[in-house]
Amino acid sequence: MAELTREQVEQSLQAMEDPYLGKTLAKAGVLKSVDGNQVKLELPYPSAGVAISLSQDVARQIQNDHGLQADVSVSHRIVTHQVQRGVKLMEGVRNIIAVASGKGGVGKSTTSVNLALALAKEGARVGILDADIYGPSQPRMLGISGKPTSKDGKKMEPMEGHGLKAMSIGFLIDEETPMVWRGPMVMQALEQLLSDTRWGELDYLVIDLPPGTGDTQLTLAQKVPVSGAVIVTTPQDIALLDARKGLKMFEKVGVPILGIIENMSFYICPKCGNEDDIFGHGGGASMAEQDGVEFLGAIPLDRSIRSEADNGAPTVVAQPDSRLAKLYIELARHVAGRVANQAVDHSHKFPNIVVQNR
Repeated sequence: MAELTREQVEQSLQAMEDPYLGKTLAKAGVLKSVDGNQVKLELPYPSAGVAISLSQDVARQIQNDHGLQADVSVSHRIVTHQVQRGVKLMEGVRNIIAVASGKGGVGKSTTSVNLALALAKEGARVGILDADIYGPSQPRMLGISGKPTSKDGKKMEPMEGHGLKAMSIGFLIDEETPMVWRGPMVMQALEQLLSDTRWGELDYLVIDLPPGTGDTQLTLAQKVPVSGAVIVTTPQDIALLDARKGLKMFEKVGVPILGIIENMSFYICPKCGNEDDIFGHGGGASMAEQDGVEFLGAIPLDRSIRSEADNGAPTVVAQPDSRLAKLYIELARHVAGRVANQAVDHSHKFPNIVVQNR
């Protein structure tokens, strides 16, 4: 049997577009090795759900192009990408994704937790930080109770739920206790939750931001190494107006916009199946086009999304094979693909230079 050459495989990969990277597989540089008829691909985003189908598609393309059989395997490797200039990377945390909205009530926290769970389902090591000090919601959404412990008296161990590492002020106070703190105290609490948690090795840390463009967002932009921000909105004009403010804020402080998610995009009647654009139609896609960013996708208004999050088992884990879960997983791949397209950070490869007087 004739053996494949690397050039032949690259030629076939040149004809195949990756929908999450927005470029051909050849241009994305995913070919790891060619050994006889063994072809190994390595994607820069978590890909458990597409690995088998992609390997079959590549083998078919090689067969069509060169008449040769190929045994194609697909894996993934997540690397660290560049963040804002002057902000130090967090040890062990490769990429931080901020999920933001211009206003409350658009389903940002529900989107954040399902996005994090979808990234984990695709094979990534994921954590989630609930940065909403005044209204933490992740403990309930993840069904986590109890308080974090500390092994060394210095750093807290993250709580865990559905395969995610999680931290929230909600783990440290009673659920019904109001946080009557001024801005500086909130900022200090946020920084401590982030830096005083022993996150371990994470491919992604998703930060669920409070709504608006205030102190928390500014602190995040100035002190936290963010790989990119996702903006969550609903289709109606007033939500889009506020969402654009959030987008512009991140642009001003040098945080890349990964894209826009339109939540509550449309409603499907459970009895008759009729679709209704309760909050308008196409606002998120239109905003993305106007601002030159990617429209990541739309999530419908569905009662199960709300009820499952309220019950501590969000849609991606409560109904893993459902249409809704697949929508979140598709969104997660697009978000991870956008992160993968950012410049790679190589600073961790350089040795520390120590000057000593003798």
